[in-house]
Amino acid sequence: MRQLIECVPNFSEGRDMGVIKQITDAIETVEGVKLLNVDPGKATNRTVVTFVGTPQEVIDAAFLGIKKASELIDMSEQGGEHPRIGATDVCPLIPIANIEMEEVVKYAHQLGERIGRELGIPGYFYEYAASTEERRNLAVVRKGEYEGLKTKLVDPKWKPDFGPAEFVKAKQTGATAISARNFLIAYNVNLNTTSARKANAIAFDVREKGRIKREGNISEGAIVKDENGNTLWTPGALKYVKAIGWYIEEYDLAQVSMNLTNIKETPIHIVFEEVSKKAEARGIQVTGSELIGLIPKSALLEAGIYFLKKEEKSTSVPESEIIKTAIKSMGLDELTPFHPKERIIEHLLNGDFN
Repeated sequence: MRQLIECVPNFSEGRDMGVIKQITDAIETVEGVKLLNVDPGKATNRTVVTFVGTPQEVIDAAFLGIKKASELIDMSEQGGEHPRIGATDVCPLIPIANIEMEEVVKYAHQLGERIGRELGIPGYFYEYAASTEERRNLAVVRKGEYEGLKTKLVDPKWKPDFGPAEFVKAKQTGATAISARNFLIAYNVNLNTTSARKANAIAFDVREKGRIKREGNISEGAIVKDENGNTLWTPGALKYVKAIGWYIEEYDLAQVSMNLTNIKETPIHIVFEEVSKKAEARGIQVTGSELIGLIPKSALLEAGIYFLKKEEKSTSVPESEIIKTAIKSMGLDELTPFHPKERIIEHLLNGDFN
């Protein structure tokens, strides 16, 4: 049976569609690869690209996309709301069919080693592909972002997993983080405020990591530490959720921006409801939400059924109506139109990939 993996590289360009098109054109030169989605963001200055194919096809296409991005994006002049370390900020590989995570890790390592050897771009492996436990967490790997990379590369503790430990080439390209990971949903909830500070407070309320524990549970209180001097944290409400708050000038609103790393355990509709609850407790209203990239159909069906039951309506309706209920209930179409056939991964996988 045919092995399939998905690749979701995030490129640090979301405004120049000509540059984005050249990158996706390079990806599509690999026969057998299917481009599923291209999702640019002006304020974040970042484009999330999704494609699928057999393992060798995918890593060949990823290499060409990363190569083209390194030629077109100059990180010394790049700016945007989203954290990033390079022209290709991250490049995760995700098992889709007939392949185990352990094998996907091997392909991630092959891709990284080729990027370092042939392109001279330094980088790090994270999640299941990580070389050390400390490097599993992307936030840790990306700490300091591009601006801190010159110092980071020469720190023995942060010697790159691939590519040269120097800033010469990386001055333009930055670094790249490559992973093997499970399916992840990038999801933003819109707030009726422009305050990034308030959005961040809500993000701390809901994210699994929570916030630093302080005396008196107030933001300006002294940091609480254990007997060994380690900072203590107060966990947030939702497991498998990473979150930050930011202001998006393009829409003139603040968002709670999240990565949902296990939607079976913490479904998207539960995340929407919890953010709404925490926002309301702070005197803020949720107005809608935004999906970045793709989503499994099951996640929208589960959400639609949840909201139909909440409204005491029948769930014995066509799938299309259930999905429409999910879209409207979570306001997925508030900022831009939401077309299920363009966003649900199963709709985009034609017969060649089933």
